[in-house]
Amino acid sequence: MKVGFIGLGTMGGSMALNLRKAGFDLVVHDMREAAAKPQLAAGATWAADVKTLGKAVDVVLTSLPGPKEAEAVGADLMASMKRGGVWFDLTTNSPTVVRSLSARCAKHGISMLDAPVSGGPHGAKSGKMALLVGGDETVFNANRKVLDAIGDQVIYIGAIGAGTVAKLVHNCAGYAIQTALAEVFTVGVKAGVDPLALWAAVRQCSLGRQRTFDRLGRQFLQGSFDPPDFALKLALKDVTLATELGRELGVPMRVANLAHADMTEALNRGWADRDSRIPMLLQEERAGVEIKVPAAAIQAVLQKDG
Repeated sequence: MKVGFIGLGTMGGSMALNLRKAGFDLVVHDMREAAAKPQLAAGATWAADVKTLGKAVDVVLTSLPGPKEAEAVGADLMASMKRGGVWFDLTTNSPTVVRSLSARCAKHGISMLDAPVSGGPHGAKSGKMALLVGGDETVFNANRKVLDAIGDQVIYIGAIGAGTVAKLVHNCAGYAIQTALAEVFTVGVKAGVDPLALWAAVRQCSLGRQRTFDRLGRQFLQGSFDPPDFALKLALKDVTLATELGRELGVPMRVANLAHADMTEALNRGWADRDSRIPMLLQEERAGVEIKVPAAAIQAVLQKDG
């Protein structure tokens, strides 16, 4: 199998090197030929343009800045790859663009799957990466060894675009949490607590000891908020005290105030004695989505990971 790699930036360059380390016959391309020096030194072959690469390989991986670049590269791949070829797009892309590209590729006999990566530059270099894959599961399984060469957590999510949706959910959640953490830490430090001591303290509390997304399993994913682990009325009291502290110190707390408003709305629904996570149901109502996963299925995932 001959593999092509397009986009040799900070992430892509390391992933391409890992493909060579795994023994794949590799052809590479980037807008800057100088970016390919490490891969060429490791035994890869240079392609002067995308179409030349597309003609030479069976499987191609792309690591690009965004949707516009993916569409441009995709057009050249469709014009050059032979029928039966496979394209994994590692870009954090638009689900709409990904689905459109996949449908257009199919008309040329090419299988296109989205496989955005998570792990950052260090993960790309070490191979400690998650790949979230959407597309034809048979094609995924047939080419799994290529993906395993660049990541240690290769996860099939579902139909085309599903990997990209999962990646966007992950990234947006991370930055929303980052905003909330900045907000509450500025309150804590302005209230006179040493930042290192504050960080050490919250890391040892219940939230700090638990993986962020594991918290979704017990109540939210199951749609089960009774009996409560911690009652909404008690949680609202805590958030009220925290936002009052922010006002006393003159620290803006926009994220916390949004949480407080949702908790108050839930309290006014008569949910005071239900679990403190029940305000999450308000978002389900707004989105027009009902989430209900069997407890046994959630437990199976946790046991597998853990």
